[in-house]
Amino acid sequence: MFVQVIKGRAKDKAAVEAAGQRWQDEVRPGAVGYLGGTFGVADDGTLVVIARFEDEAAAAANSARPEQGEWWAGFEPLLDGAPTFRESSDTSLLFDGPSDAATFVQIMEGTVADRAKAEAMETPELEAQLKKARPDLLGGIRVWLDGGAYVEAAYFTSEEEARKGESAEDFEGPQMDFEAVFGTPTYTDLRSPLHG
Repeated sequence: MFVQVIKGRAKDKAAVEAAGQRWQDEVRPGAVGYLGGTFGVADDGTLVVIARFEDEAAAAANSARPEQGEWWAGFEPLLDGAPTFRESSDTSLLFDGPSDAATFVQIMEGTVADRAKAEAMETPELEAQLKKARPDLLGGIRVWLDGGAYVEAAYFTSEEEARKGESAEDFEGPQMDFEAVFGTPTYTDLRSPLHG
């Protein structure tokens, strides 16, 4: 899998979301090798797009399509400044990965000093406990970037259920250990994510 992470700032949240829907309706049908994605604008105007492709060649072929170029030419003026593009084929999934059923998606960005230690903490047993304790959490994807940086998206049934789950005592997990390894990530909440 090859993932593109695009981040920018919307001048007008509604206009950017409408453009995202147009991409889904008009451009996506011809995107060969496109596996799916998440598109959303946070309350503060932060835009996050996570687009998943079979491989880097499929992503490049999509970018070269005239339909994609035309759509982007109309989309970019809706943003305040140039967006950032980050790409990686170094990914991992939580449960079954991204879920189109999610009505709330939380994006986390951070950097780990010791990736091997971080991944060693995430055992199958711990994942099974998490799945049982957090039915609100449908799945997730982590995209690894250079220097131990990562972007992670967690997919939830709803924001209400996610907030309840955050304060639940059913799953404590090695919280202090996780914080020591993963540090304090930044969070972007997508309350009206577009999937597909």
